[in-house]
Amino acid sequence: MKAIIYEKYGTPNVLTVRDIKKPIPKDNEVLIKVHAAEVTKADCEMRSFHFPVKWFWLPLRLILGISKPKNQVLGGYFSGEIESFGKEVSKFNIGDNVFGVSNLRLGAHAEFICLPASYTIITKPTNLSFEEAAALPLGGLNALHFLRKANIQKGESLLINGAGGSIGIFGVQIAKAMGAKVTVVDTGIKEKMLRSIGADNFFDYTKEDVTESGQTFDVIFNIVATSSYSAWVNMLKPNGRYLLANPRLSDMLRSIMTSKFTDKKATFIFAGEKEEELLTLKKMIEEGTIKSIVDKTYSYEQAADAHRRVESEQRLGAVIVKPPLNNEMA
Repeated sequence: MKAIIYEKYGTPNVLTVRDIKKPIPKDNEVLIKVHAAEVTKADCEMRSFHFPVKWFWLPLRLILGISKPKNQVLGGYFSGEIESFGKEVSKFNIGDNVFGVSNLRLGAHAEFICLPASYTIITKPTNLSFEEAAALPLGGLNALHFLRKANIQKGESLLINGAGGSIGIFGVQIAKAMGAKVTVVDTGIKEKMLRSIGADNFFDYTKEDVTESGQTFDVIFNIVATSSYSAWVNMLKPNGRYLLANPRLSDMLRSIMTSKFTDKKATFIFAGEKEEELLTLKKMIEEGTIKSIVDKTYSYEQAADAHRRVESEQRLGAVIVKPPLNNEMA
């Protein structure tokens, strides 16, 4: 089968398309024919081994590979079709259209992937294409996780910093569904898209600093790792909640102090990407409450361009890679 692989850390140019062995499912696993997979910032960071948050550098190096990647196929979020499964699997049928998460096993940037049936994998919403379904798990699961932690009430004000990425796009929509008034911060090229999905107010961070605007919010959802902790916390109203999606070690320590010694609460608990959450997102999709947005779809041969598109921060939605059309012959 074909796969996008990287044999060393580096620029997008290290990505190549190779033939590798098609996996065989174990008794508790499903074999999925991949139809589409998202290319995420995490994929780019693992490929280059350059992370904006430094505290987990060493454990990740041990997990991913010290001198070169142990797992040469990236991709954690996908959609596809159940090809086969082991004798212990009962929750799927052959031919089911599914989407989900491969966790740190990665491997979704290949024509086929084997995963435990216990992973967060469910049947695809019928009103989504495979590309749109692959764009849902990363952003949707993380946004839902954090916004639930905030316990948003109808009419409350929410600011999302970094709203134009995978998580922020779903964060805007889920927050609006919860009844919040949503202010977003990102580059000017994303304003039209963000307003189209519900953003009430927009700040272009290249032109103005929202932290100096004098505004305050009930909830701030910060997805940008390099942001100033104190500047955002100071924008919270009394009893406000600060959500950190990409916290530095110093931010985590300060968040504990904020929650303990002030009337504000800071949360950095990482998303578990659970099946119940994905089922909730599926229902919201089917009801039309939220939608997936795909920026562009690339072939495997264009994988380097897909990574560059993600790294450029110019995308207006998810970046997707699709296997060759003849993957059923792999």
